[in-house]
Parts: sequence; C-alpha cells; structure tokens
Amino acid sequence: MLIDLKDRVAIVTGAGRGIGRAIARKLANEGATTLVADFQQELLDDVAAEWAANGWRGAQIQGDVRRSEDCKAVAELAERQFGRIDILVNNAGVAGGARVEEMAEAAWDANMDVNLKGTFLMSQAVIPSMKSQNSGRILNAASFAAIVPSIGGAAYAASKAGVESFTRVLAGELGPHNITVNCYAPGMIPTEMNHFAERDAETQDMLLDTLSLRRWGDPEDVANLICFLASDHAGYITGAMIDISGGKFATQQPWAAYRSKR
Repeated sequence: MLIDLKDRVAIVTGAGRGIGRAIARKLANEGATTLVADFQQELLDDVAAEWAANGWRGAQIQGDVRRSEDCKAVAELAERQFGRIDILVNNAGVAGGARVEEMAEAAWDANMDVNLKGTFLMSQAVIPSMKSQNSGRILNAASFAAIVPSIGGAAYAASKAGVESFTRVLAGELGPHNITVNCYAPGMIPTEMNHFAERDAETQDMLLDTLSLRRWGDPEDVANLICFLASDHAGYITGAMIDISGGKFATQQPWAAYRSKR
C-alpha cells in the first residue's frame, strides 16, 4: 500500500512539538503541503527551519484555537496560499485538573475550551472549503481517557468524550459532501504534557502492566495512523474512534501474559 498525499493541503493544530509535530512532519514527508498552527512563536520558528531544511512545502501561523477569529485566519491562510484544504488534524490540547471537589473552575474551562471548543471552531472554519471541493478529512484528537477515565481527570475525560460525540455528529452532517470525520484515542505516549517516561520505576511498571503491547507508545505510531486516515485508502471510514493505545485494557490483566510468557 502506497500512501501518497501529494497535492493535498493539511492543517495541524498544536503542532509545534510533541505528537502534533510528529503528525505534521509525517504528513509533510508523505508529500502533503502542511500548515502548522501553534500559539507559541518560538516553536513555529523551529518548525520553519525544519521544513526549509527538508524542502517541505507548507507554512506556519500563530494562533489560539479558543478564538474563532484565529481559527478563521488559519483556514484563510491555507486557502489563500495553497488554494484548498484537504486535511484538518485537530491535535491542539491540554490536560490537567484535580478531583472534582477540589478542581478550579479555570482548569475545567481550559480543558473544555482548548480540547472541545477548539476542535469545534477549527472544524467550522474549514468546512466551507471542504464542501466547495466535495472532499476532505477531519481528524480529531480524542484520548483513551474518553473510554476509561482516570481519577482526578474529570475535566480532560469529559472534554475528550465530547470530542468523540462531536466527531460522530459531524461525520453524519458532512457525509453528503464526501468529507470523512474520525477521531483517534492515543494511550500512554510520553510527551512534555504527561511525563510518563519520567516517572519513578515502580509507577512506570504499574502503567506498562496495563498494556497488551508492554511499551510506551511513540508519536510516530499516531502519525502513521493519521496518514492512513487522511489518505484515499480510508475513504469508507467515518464517524469512528480508533483506539491507538497498545491494547490498554484489551483484556482484564494483560500483564499476566508477560509473567507466563513461554
């Protein structure tokens, strides 16, 4: 299977670093003209240097997905500079919070505003362009927390569960226009946001024991999935949430297979 994204124009939000950067890099390397959006200019400057060094086509734009005018500006730049929008990856996200009784209202709002509202606003911004060309791919970052939430993670889990439901509704609304909408649920992929691989050895072992594939995920794993979902090969997949968690809780006690490994 050859995934060829030449002549496609992609937008990836929150792509200055981490999983978003890996997604943008993979799309660009597969031939897509890739516009990277982030709210931190210093990260965008680093992206610009990498794109120039590799000869990749694209652009960088500073913006905040919580603001409708910023989301519209991202879409307008893509249309003005490249003439179309084929792929939107709503990667921008935050995490954090506390137990419900102790949670600050600001923590709740931050999760909802970036993770859920940001996905809504960016999707809304690209829909007219995609409808005009009768094609498109919208890919939304959910989380395994939307399937099985964690204690102290109510705000994050609720926002990501919202992303999943939003994805299904939007898939239904845009189906007549040949636009697919899917979301993906990464599991434990170490980033600067979660610091999984920096925790003490006992905690790491406990977390890894929940995985059928007993290793940390890599941003590249998510990027590979995104490239497939963005391609023509995934044209009959829509309204789905793809679990990319290494089989987290695929069985009740995945660690047992490792302890009795033959």
